[in-house]
Amino acid sequence: MTEISFQEKANKWWTPERELKVTGGKSLLFKPARDAELLRQIGILNSDASMSADAIRKYLQINHMIAIVLPQLEELKKRHATVHILDCGCGNSYLTFLLAWLFARIWNHPVAVTGVDSNQKLIDQCKNRATLLNLNEVLSFYAETVQEAATRLAGQRIHAVVSLHACDTATDDALGLALNLQSDLILAAPCCQAELAAAWKNLPKENQNSALKVLIQSPELRRSSAATFTDALRVLLLRGTGYEVTSTEFVPSQHTPKNRLLVAERRGLYLDSALLEYLELKKLLGAKALALEDKLPERIKLKLVPG
Repeated sequence: MTEISFQEKANKWWTPERELKVTGGKSLLFKPARDAELLRQIGILNSDASMSADAIRKYLQINHMIAIVLPQLEELKKRHATVHILDCGCGNSYLTFLLAWLFARIWNHPVAVTGVDSNQKLIDQCKNRATLLNLNEVLSFYAETVQEAATRLAGQRIHAVVSLHACDTATDDALGLALNLQSDLILAAPCCQAELAAAWKNLPKENQNSALKVLIQSPELRRSSAATFTDALRVLLLRGTGYEVTSTEFVPSQHTPKNRLLVAERRGLYLDSALLEYLELKKLLGAKALALEDKLPERIKLKLVPG
């Protein structure tokens, strides 16, 4: 007897009634039957093509996440014959695969997606999945740091840089690379921002701003508020470097507290007022230079020099 393929299993399993039960009637971008091979490789479909309760939540999350930035992705498709995307700190590369599949299989638009991560084991696993999905023509992976990627990509045109949950200043590495490459679109979900919290913790008591003392002296408040202020500083630097920036929740808060997505689109409007606001906020917070400040293009760094 000929073994049934996974696609055939998915076509048989996903009746209109079952799909309706999962989607709630919403028209989602990734379909459980049509995109079965992708969803299997990123761990959403079981071997029989069904979804567990946990997988359903994840399935809805990835559709929600892509839907948030769909207008920006469609704009890239309109503007560029081949869209070049870089995923910094790609890890298991779920987003990398989603973007490659969206452009190449759903939109049938030329794309080149690159994932970089310093973990060789994860990169090997990603390469294997790309082969299983027949996406080798559009997907490439490198075991390297963001700094090494910056050297390799110097002078190349990268239209979008994404970075999901890169810890602490690794987010700044990705942002700095995107700024220096003048990427059209930046998608960053910061994680574990410890830089400002550590600076606060080490401030001499006499230098602690009295208005912020309650935040600085409470470990939990220090961590959470420092993360928010760090992202606010990042937003201001991006706006001063020619980007229109919004901050949004990309995963419902009941699923994870680490759900802030910074969406930056290059508009060429360099807001000196944003850089002045950055300097004022940094002074108020008693912060030294944010890691991102050192990674800015030289012409922007000069605007942050006093006098």
